[in-house]
Amino acid sequence: MKPENNGKTAAKGVGLIPRVNRFANRLGLDWFLLALLLMIVLAYLWPQIGVKDGPLALGTITDVGVSVIFLFYGLRLSPEKLKAGLSNWRLHLLVQLSTFVLFPVLILLLMQVVSADSSNLLWLGVFYLAALPSTVSSSVVMVSVAGGNMPGAIFNASISSLLGVFITPLWMGVFLSAGSGTMDMQEVMLKLVVQVLVPVIVGILLHSRLGAFAERYKARIRFFDQTIILLIVYSSFCESYARNLFGGLSMLHLVGLGAAMLALFFLIYGIITGISRLLNLTWEDKITAVFCGSKKSLVHGTVMSKVLFPDANVVGVVLLPIMIYHALQLVVASIIAQAAARKAAARQL
Repeated sequence: MKPENNGKTAAKGVGLIPRVNRFANRLGLDWFLLALLLMIVLAYLWPQIGVKDGPLALGTITDVGVSVIFLFYGLRLSPEKLKAGLSNWRLHLLVQLSTFVLFPVLILLLMQVVSADSSNLLWLGVFYLAALPSTVSSSVVMVSVAGGNMPGAIFNASISSLLGVFITPLWMGVFLSAGSGTMDMQEVMLKLVVQVLVPVIVGILLHSRLGAFAERYKARIRFFDQTIILLIVYSSFCESYARNLFGGLSMLHLVGLGAAMLALFFLIYGIITGISRLLNLTWEDKITAVFCGSKKSLVHGTVMSKVLFPDANVVGVVLLPIMIYHALQLVVASIIAQAAARKAAARQL
């Protein structure tokens, strides 16, 4: 089972998408990753089309799209399932602390060691990546492939996404206020409440009535989410290209950033594995801990960037680390999950 299966389901019957999906599968890639690369290329070729004052009015479309994404997220968030998953507190604590404490603290320590400039946009993007919640869909898929604790994965991925609405902005406020950057927290919190928190709460309140509808059409909802993300990425990179913010980045910078993101993934993965052993977690819980605790959500990273970074010019550069990390975590985690599945099968013989 491959992580791109969700993308397949979402893409059924949407014209050209199935062909792109089949082409991506031949390359061993997720169609959505190819689409992200295409958006970056299009933004490079025609940046003026997607800028704030451009002819497409993408800013308004994506603002509304962000709210709709979180509304559907609230609709699919079952309070009953969350209550039922509270008992395995050691696993939940490990995953959430890894996601929201271990990641940011490691990046802050690294920045101190290398004397990094916190006003540098790439470092801002790396810390933004560290402050994000875990991803839902791919974490659950990987845990399923590896034979881990599925209820624990669903619980932790859902809780992480909900906590991220509050914790990610707080971390970013701390980071920017400590450096030379500035963030108007009052403005950010107001936008957060209007665009993110209110839709989530409305969705949760309507879960009993519309939750089944959201589950029935979750493939189409996922495709809508991905479409909004692609538009945000395109418009963000248009702004950055139009103002030549990538002028100081060479291919060597990008390769170095990719290597750093890969090293970060394995470092977090190794630390969580070690802590899982110290806690004597079961095999299934270890699998859930390492996959949920080491993943980061491109969905939340992209849509929340619309709220957290009012200056649209910088968003393209800030999103680079999470986009690279997202691609690498899918590939590497898929390989690890397949290996874990074979190991689990061998142990049962």
